[in-house]
Amino acid sequence: MRKIITKTVDKKNKLKTIKKITKTASNLKRVNKSAVTSSVKSDKTVNLKSKSGIVPIIDISGKNQGSYKLPKNYFLQKPNNKLLAQAHRIFYLNQFIHKASTKTRSQVRGGGAKPWSQKGRGRARAGSIRSPLWVGGGVVFGPKPRKSYLKLPKKMRKIAFISALSAKNEQLSIKIVSDIDKIKPKTKILNALLKKLDISGNTLLILDKPRKNVELAARNIPKIFVQTLDNLNTLNILESENLLFSKEAINKLNEKD
Repeated sequence: MRKIITKTVDKKNKLKTIKKITKTASNLKRVNKSAVTSSVKSDKTVNLKSKSGIVPIIDISGKNQGSYKLPKNYFLQKPNNKLLAQAHRIFYLNQFIHKASTKTRSQVRGGGAKPWSQKGRGRARAGSIRSPLWVGGGVVFGPKPRKSYLKLPKKMRKIAFISALSAKNEQLSIKIVSDIDKIKPKTKILNALLKKLDISGNTLLILDKPRKNVELAARNIPKIFVQTLDNLNTLNILESENLLFSKEAINKLNEKD
C-alpha cells in the first residue's frame, strides 16, 4: 500500500509542474508578442516623424520656439547608401598623400667601378654593385611621392549631399537653433544649451555665414565643430552624429531650389 500511495503523489506533483511550465511558456509568448508590437509601433512613429520632416526650433536658452518643416528637396529623399560610400572613399583618398619613396640605381651611392673582371673568375658577369639584382642596389619601378586625386561628377556630388542630409533626418539627429548669432562669446552658454538638448558626440553647428562670437563660444567644447553652409560637404555630415542648423542657414538652404 505504501508503494502505491507514493506513486500517486509523484504523479500529482508531475502534473502540477507541467501546468506551471505551460503557464510560464504562454506568459513568455504574450510578453514577446507585446514587445514585438511595441517595437514595431515605435519604428512606425520614428518613420512617420522622419518622413514628415518636422524639426523643433530651440532658442539659445533651450526653450522650444515651435517647429520647422524641412525642405523636401534636401531632407526627405531616399538615401543612396552606395553613392554615400563612394563619396566617403573619394573624400578620404583625396586627403591622403603617398609619401613612400625608393631610389633607382642612378640615385644609389657608389657602384662606379666594375666589381671584378668580365672573364676568368668563373662568376657571373657584374657591372655595378648598385644593380637591382644586388642587396643594397637600386629598386626597379619602386614607389615615388605622388598625389592621387579622384573627382565625383557634379550631379553625383549633389545626390550624395542630399542623401547624407536625408539619412540624418531619418535618424532624427537634426535640430534648429534660433538667434544663434546673438549668443555671447562664452563657452558656458553654449555648453548649457547642448546639455539641455541632451547632445553628445560629434556635433556640427552650421551657420549661414562666419560668426566670430559663435566660434569663440564653441572652440573650447570638445567634439563641436562650426561650419558655414557654403563650406558644408558630405564628409562633414556623415562624420557628425548631430546637426545643429541656425535658422538663417536652413532658410538659406531652402531658398537655393
